[in-house]
Amino acid sequence: MGYKLDEQAKGVYIISATPFLDDGSIDYESLDRLTDYYIEKGVSGITILGMMGEAAKLNAEESIAVMKRVINRVNGQLPVVVGVSNTGMDNLATLANTAMELGSAAIMVSPFAAQKTDEAIFNYFAAVADKLGDTPLIYQDFPLATNANVSVDCLMRIIREIPQMVMLKHEEWPGLTKLTNLRERCAAAGLRRISVLCGNGGLYLPLELGRGADGAMTGFAFVEMLVEMYALHAKGDIDGAEDLFDCYLPIIRLEQQPGYGLAVRKEILHRHGAIASAKTRSPGPSLTAQDHKDLDRLLDRLDKRLAARG
Repeated sequence: MGYKLDEQAKGVYIISATPFLDDGSIDYESLDRLTDYYIEKGVSGITILGMMGEAAKLNAEESIAVMKRVINRVNGQLPVVVGVSNTGMDNLATLANTAMELGSAAIMVSPFAAQKTDEAIFNYFAAVADKLGDTPLIYQDFPLATNANVSVDCLMRIIREIPQMVMLKHEEWPGLTKLTNLRERCAAAGLRRISVLCGNGGLYLPLELGRGADGAMTGFAFVEMLVEMYALHAKGDIDGAEDLFDCYLPIIRLEQQPGYGLAVRKEILHRHGAIASAKTRSPGPSLTAQDHKDLDRLLDRLDKRLAARG
């Protein structure tokens, strides 16, 4: 069922929020509506059960229910990636195998703080690949959250020796030099070119595209900006892409705040009618009255900038 991701993946893979009702239960009707919303905005793929999707707050049954709902709703229109990171290898494998059976295109895995060295990181992903067979893998490199730092040398070894690794989700911060080094050194060594999609809310996306990234895998609420900016950059209109990006930068910056940014993102999606409630599951942030006023002002200023841009 479905199809498998490969090294050619590009564009905008939106990281889906997980909608909750005000009582904290999963809002499946909003999940349907949100999935439709992302597709209508022109995304290349959807990633579910990511960090900003509050995956750690879901139990195993809920995670599977979310997978089923989204994959069925997408119905083969575009690839669905599932985050399956788990400190237990058997738990990871169970979730990953279920995802692929349901029709996922790939699974995303991040290392853990326990992997302190390149050797430990390589051995971990080799074990994951061995456990999952030919399942396409995505390496989530987000050391600010995982405390697991990987070198370009180790990434090159993974590319060379683990053919199931088809994508790097690049979220090291700062990470532009790492991205450049990876692209240049892999090319010089004759290694296959894997896909690189970037996260961090899109905060550095114009520069990352210029360094060899193939797009974004992030959850910024204004997904239409990510899609349009990527398209402008892909056709060579670099200044146009950056001009559009600049209009949204204050919102991107607001969303990028750890923890609090999720509440902002969900509030914007709620205001767009994509989800019924901006609720985050406990323990999670919520906006104060003053927070709403700040967001009102920034959104009003965004409207004026976009009107001036035409």
